[in-house]
Amino acid sequence: MGFGKWISGAVGWALAGPIGGLLGYLLGSVYDMSNEQKSANGEASGGRRVNFGAAYNDYSAQERRNSFMLSLLVLSSAVMRADGKTMRSELDYVKQFIRNNFGEYAVGDALAILKELSAKEINLNEVCGQIKFYMNSSQRLQLFHYLAGIAAADGSVAEAELSTLRTIASQLGLPNADVESILALFGQSVESAYKVLEITPDATDDEVKRAYKRMAMKYHPDRVATLGEDVRLKAEEKFKAVAEAYECIKKERGL
Repeated sequence: MGFGKWISGAVGWALAGPIGGLLGYLLGSVYDMSNEQKSANGEASGGRRVNFGAAYNDYSAQERRNSFMLSLLVLSSAVMRADGKTMRSELDYVKQFIRNNFGEYAVGDALAILKELSAKEINLNEVCGQIKFYMNSSQRLQLFHYLAGIAAADGSVAEAELSTLRTIASQLGLPNADVESILALFGQSVESAYKVLEITPDATDDEVKRAYKRMAMKYHPDRVATLGEDVRLKAEEKFKAVAEAYECIKKERGL
């Protein structure tokens, strides 16, 4: 299947700015194919013009979803290359996400994008700046959650990958407590449970309860529901992890 069938001409804000610059040839072909198809069907050609600087809500749900996906692939490339090697488990992680969101036919397109990116220098400051402008905090947190999952797909997170993740988090404007909470999801100790709830072991029982309620609200799946079912399910995974961390701490304290 062609790249245009996946995106369907609705790239959204990712067509412009640094992300569009990295994927210009591939994204440009989307509009070429889209316009050819419209002409064949007797429809007006031209497609959606992207205004870099327009408000996030100026774009349709499909455009926002596709821009989220392309942002994910660009940053995935940076994370996977961080330790100097790309593991099959990391590629499988990305492929599964694409498959769940767009279908089997889109997997090859995603791999083609990653291949295109492998030979390009990614300016994290510029790319993350564009993402930060268009995505709200819940969406940026969910994006980072995916990236952390990619890094941990082979069973561990290398120091180089961790460094890249922290750089991305900083450029996306994510609070350090949120970053540590997400990274702690891949740990299995009581100490990690406290990090998931963004508190320290010396927190009072009441503080633990308040932290749980705050985190449950922050990571409620409904906050990212417009980005697609798999994104919502991934948010649900974090939501459940918050509950599990709370139960772990309660058990440790005998509550």
